[in-house]
Amino acid sequence: MITPQLLAYVAISVSCILKVSSLDTFIAAVYEHAVILPNTTLIPVSREEALALMNRNLDLLEGAITSAAKQGAHIIVTPEDGIYGWNFNRETIYPYLEDIPDPRVNWIPCNYPNRFGHTPVQERLSCLAKHNSIYVVANIGDKKPCNASDPQCPPDGRYQYNTDVVFDSQGKLVARYHKYNLFMGENQFNVPKKPEVVTFDTIFGRFGIFTCFDILFHDPAVTLVKDFHVDTIVFPTAWMNVLPHLSAIEFHSAWAVGMGVNFLAANIHHPHKRMTGSGIYAPDSPRAFHYDMKTKEGKLLISRLNSSSYDPGVVNWASYASSIKAFSTGNQEFKSTVFFDEFTFLELTRVTGNYTVCQKELCCHLSYKMSEKKPDEVYALGAFDGLHIVEGSYYLQICTLLKCKTPDLRTCGDAVESASTRFEMFSLSGTFGTQYVFPEVLLSDSQLAPGEFQVLRDGRLFSVKPPSGPVLTVTLFGRLYEKDWILKASSDLRAQAPGVMLVVIALTVCSFSW
Repeated sequence: MITPQLLAYVAISVSCILKVSSLDTFIAAVYEHAVILPNTTLIPVSREEALALMNRNLDLLEGAITSAAKQGAHIIVTPEDGIYGWNFNRETIYPYLEDIPDPRVNWIPCNYPNRFGHTPVQERLSCLAKHNSIYVVANIGDKKPCNASDPQCPPDGRYQYNTDVVFDSQGKLVARYHKYNLFMGENQFNVPKKPEVVTFDTIFGRFGIFTCFDILFHDPAVTLVKDFHVDTIVFPTAWMNVLPHLSAIEFHSAWAVGMGVNFLAANIHHPHKRMTGSGIYAPDSPRAFHYDMKTKEGKLLISRLNSSSYDPGVVNWASYASSIKAFSTGNQEFKSTVFFDEFTFLELTRVTGNYTVCQKELCCHLSYKMSEKKPDEVYALGAFDGLHIVEGSYYLQICTLLKCKTPDLRTCGDAVESASTRFEMFSLSGTFGTQYVFPEVLLSDSQLAPGEFQVLRDGRLFSVKPPSGPVLTVTLFGRLYEKDWILKASSDLRAQAPGVMLVVIALTVCSFSW
């Protein structure tokens, strides 16, 4: 959790920076990179071999950076793991790491490449930024020596961090962020002792940065928006799509709307692992997005965004849903599983209707009208209120309208990629116990619906016109961060009292299994 002391420290640091925003709009770019992977090995390669692979990936990134700059982009975001890939352990990742200094050292690696030892990757990224006059966001690995005076120092005498770096248009290192919420399987990296809140100021707005799995947790993601008032988030990720609610373009665009910020998401392109989905998202609607499971090529996206922060007004996510009576349909509730969570569902049996389904404290209300009720496609309204414990542990409240995989109700919640049922309208709301709710609309073939839905201040997610394609899911994805603190406190207590018999939740292996 972000401590008051850390907030005070960063607030003081930020107050020393004069933010001069002279551009009302800016051009953003994200690059979905088809990364060249290393050979799988349990024996570390030489530093020369590691550099050779990284330079092959940097050659591809250089093409995207140069192209973006020629099209007027002010900033480009590249993916997590985009320079060296994955399938590493602690030893085999080491040849790929560099010592990345604190940005306060005022360093342009392109001009002074040997100031902090041998740092050819940082030098090349710096030169790409400088020679193209563009901000470059990249993900690399940081190494920091430690010794026995540090009780947390790993046995090999070093910390290793999954790290984002930002170089400004002069090639200067202006931001360094160590990923805090490591995904399961990232054993090659260490978790920082505290979550880092990293911002950087430009003439086109204030930016915050975090990585992949961080997006599902309060710190540092929510803190950046709520306490440090960034206009735009840059987001390197290696995201494996998990339908129906955690597909990359679906959830990332919803986070931009829910938090009221621009969101620049650059994903790896690796369809074999279901990795695709990048976008440039404004808080009112996606500006550009890419989802491609068919080809092997990378993709550069470019779009213009507003520089200033967006104020959609305060949404009371429970207001409407709490003010109406539950709709009674006479339909029988049933249980089915969505990404290992047991939802309570109602089948939509008519072409038009009003439905309510509840689980624990959450009641979800849906009004809808289909163009046609197809006999071979089943839709259901579902509710989940509880602790998710697979591929991470966090509290959720979810209201969802979704297509079931088959007419068998036991498949409601399974991954579905296509549909043929069109809706003329929908309105979804819920009695949420959190202000952090992310509105998702995903159409057939994993397409978004820019400009086709809105969120009212009373918490209703509704269509402003008939969706342009068949609906896969309409979802309000709520996160109860305050309950995470209880979970963490319980975990800390177990760590302090290992002899006490406790029930242990077994976690399984960014929804992103390597």
